[in-house]
Amino acid sequence: MRLLNVIFILQVGSFIGVSHSSSKWILELGDNFIDVRRDGGYWLVKFYTPWCGQCKRLEPIWAHVVQALKNTHIRVGKVDCTTFPNIAKAFDIAVYPTIKLIKMDEEFVFKGDKNVDEIVNFAIRLSGPPVQHVARSESLANIKNMNQLFFMYVGDQKGLLWNTFYDVASKMQAHAFYYAASEDLARDHVDIHTLPAVFVHKENSHYFYTVGEGNFKDEAEHLNFSMYNWINEERFETFPKITEGNIDEILLTKKYIVLVVVEENKLFQIPKEMLEFRNTVESLVRRKRDKYHKRFQFGWTSNLELVNNIAMQIVSLPYLLVLNSTTFHHHIPEDDPTEMTPDAIDMFLERVYNQTAPLYGGNDLAVRLYRSYFKARTTLGDRWRGNPVLTTVLLALPLGFLSFILYSCCCANILDAEEDDEEECHEKKD
Repeated sequence: MRLLNVIFILQVGSFIGVSHSSSKWILELGDNFIDVRRDGGYWLVKFYTPWCGQCKRLEPIWAHVVQALKNTHIRVGKVDCTTFPNIAKAFDIAVYPTIKLIKMDEEFVFKGDKNVDEIVNFAIRLSGPPVQHVARSESLANIKNMNQLFFMYVGDQKGLLWNTFYDVASKMQAHAFYYAASEDLARDHVDIHTLPAVFVHKENSHYFYTVGEGNFKDEAEHLNFSMYNWINEERFETFPKITEGNIDEILLTKKYIVLVVVEENKLFQIPKEMLEFRNTVESLVRRKRDKYHKRFQFGWTSNLELVNNIAMQIVSLPYLLVLNSTTFHHHIPEDDPTEMTPDAIDMFLERVYNQTAPLYGGNDLAVRLYRSYFKARTTLGDRWRGNPVLTTVLLALPLGFLSFILYSCCCANILDAEEDDEEECHEKKD
């Protein structure tokens, strides 16, 4: 096995080395990768820099990704963009780390949480067909037992609904798994009343697609628009954990985003009183899913920096915040969240949807400027409390250079003026 890997690397050319740790092979890609990627195959590549803190935190995760994909047809590598800036430019890398699935001239950017499962599923989804065909009942049972979220088409693979499902799956392949099965096979697992049908499986339940309303020129355009929006809304769990990695994707639902904010320690433990509040909201959401689902996307988070930047203040915990994903206004209840009953939460959400709840924030210029100021101030404050010496150095260096430049410019003007005065005096004496 080792010999085959070495031969493969020699054939590819311009790889600067191979890291070997716990039987995991990580390909260090070089300049020739720009040409090699056109030879075909799938490449999952991490673009990084040695000085990036997030890149360093991703290293052990990346090693597990390599291990998880070692028996697949997906090649996993990484590029040091400080050593190979041409590659960073060729692949339009502006943020570190960036993860891409690359197939010849196609590139797909990973935008989810940087954990092993999310990255591996992203690569597997994109390395296969947009819609995978399920031919055996045991295969469908295994897919369901994995408890993953997936979409399925049931019926003859022809006609407008099938064409629309396949087209939307091709566009949304990076975000979910899509399957197709015959009527006989699917009926062993799902109660289907009409065919063809499309449903989403998540959290051990099934929810069927129904054509939404709208004014369109033809049925095909209407169906495509409706199914795309439905899949975009359903590709998240009922009450997921919301992080910096998935918040942007969740905002694409164009719903009200309901955030339950709690504290979480390094062992992922939540204090009892905060856990009770989170569970109260989650229980209400699941009990009244039919009422809330079309309007709201619920979730919870322990990322205080994310919430503070939305609220533009230091929030107390636990906290409840509703963010309008289209206007970026937010709502907060007037009552203490820990004292809110399910009925009180329900009334608050009704007021939000009816636009009678107090409105804060937004996305106009003044708010964006204040949000940037607040973020910079809190970031500097956190760094100062964590390491005041380093923060002082980081602030002093640019201020010192700026002062030197200003001093040089001012002094140069003064000296030039004095020289001119001296020349004028000499001319007068002469």
